[in-house]
Amino acid sequence: MFERFTDRARAVVRHALVEAQTEGRRPVGTEHLLLGVLADRDNLAVRLLAADGIDADALRAAVARHTVRGVDGLGAADAAALREIGVDLAAIVARIEESFGPDALREATPRPRRWWRRRHDSGRFSPRAKKVLELSLREALRLRHRHIGTEHILLGLLREGNGLGAQVLVEAGADVDDLRQRVEVALREAA
Repeated sequence: MFERFTDRARAVVRHALVEAQTEGRRPVGTEHLLLGVLADRDNLAVRLLAADGIDADALRAAVARHTVRGVDGLGAADAAALREIGVDLAAIVARIEESFGPDALREATPRPRRWWRRRHDSGRFSPRAKKVLELSLREALRLRHRHIGTEHILLGLLREGNGLGAQVLVEAGADVDDLRQRVEVALREAA
């Protein structure tokens, strides 16, 4: 499938792989694909988001808020939910670190697989990220394009709709249907 990708779309996938590895996460998620799209500030997808008033840096910060786990090992939503039911997470974390050391709650990084047990490249992507890439191909075919560009990946993210990438876009104020239409119009005008 990657043979249809433009150089910029391939760069998006490479950037997503690097983002996931840097984060210490094994599979690439939809949020990493979104970060990959945002990495090249000169592509059509980023220009359309900017025209919609959505700042790429704000999206990066939102992804970081959702994916970065604090000292407590939980996301912000989990910590808030525990706080509401009266669980003092800071006290629990302090006791654990006092007993087991400061890195006790740190997520272990997976050991690299042996070369004979290595999975194919598709094992690097979460099911939702695979779906986004598949949908980007379908969007390109639907629009009768012979290539898959960054804008098709954005359309795939929007069409999948349930991943963290789409969730962050919606939280930033993107109207999914309107954005899809504007991407399609821009693609038709560019053709």
